[in-house]
Amino acid sequence: MRNLRLLLATALMLLTAAAPAAPADGPLRVCADPNSLPSSNRHGEGYENEIARAMAQDLGRRLVYTFFPQRMGFVRNTLRAKDPDTGQWKCDLIIGVPKDYELTANTRPYMHSTYALVFRQRDALRGLATPQDLLKLPPETLGKLRFGIFSRAPSVDWLLRHQLFEQAVVYQQQSGDPDEVPGGVVERDLLAGKIDIAILWGPIAGYLARQHAGAGDWVMLPFQPDAQIKFDYRIAMGVRFGEKEWKDEVDRWIAGNQEKIDAILASYRIPLVDERGHPVAVGPVAGGSAP
Repeated sequence: MRNLRLLLATALMLLTAAAPAAPADGPLRVCADPNSLPSSNRHGEGYENEIARAMAQDLGRRLVYTFFPQRMGFVRNTLRAKDPDTGQWKCDLIIGVPKDYELTANTRPYMHSTYALVFRQRDALRGLATPQDLLKLPPETLGKLRFGIFSRAPSVDWLLRHQLFEQAVVYQQQSGDPDEVPGGVVERDLLAGKIDIAILWGPIAGYLARQHAGAGDWVMLPFQPDAQIKFDYRIAMGVRFGEKEWKDEVDRWIAGNQEKIDAILASYRIPLVDERGHPVAVGPVAGGSAP
């Protein structure tokens, strides 16, 4: 019996020594994409990086990153991966995941955004105040517009419903080029006149409007709620399953700092919506200067 107790004690010591440090210990280790503006890049830019800095400062912890392109294999190579030299988890927190994301344990949402139109205010597009106004244009005008959309997005259903899909230029969600930022090719095609209007996820649409705010002719119009097409989505933070204390700590920080988070999102012109999906600030976002 004495030998058994000794063996159990030794095993417990070995397990304790080999166990990774709890996320609440040491630096705030964030998993992020190195080139995914407006959310993040390796230079510390993007609203997710700003939120991470605010959290690290409030928690009194040093901020460190593990970067990996946010596409297939992202969670496996970041949140669920261990450093082969130290045995520690590479990172403990993903700042932006869908509220119902299946690969992580998800916190309370901190952002509720929607898809939006973004375009250069030219000719027949001048004066539009909502996406619905676009459909009121004369048929001969509406029929000549070219729409830039991403595949597998609600914009596909919206264009199909209004018999406009044949006028769409469809882009792949992931280009395969790690140097291409989300929305980059759409931005170039808008500038070149290859498309007239893009339908984009709110943070990307707002970011393009912000980047070209000085030109004074870029407009972003958020979609209103739709009974048949879901445009609005909630974004949370993701942690590993089984780390309840860490998840609770992140939840408390979000709950206590929502106004601070909203200010960061607003600085990127991200269209936010209320609980029912209605834009908080209805109307075009144009002009002004980027912070």
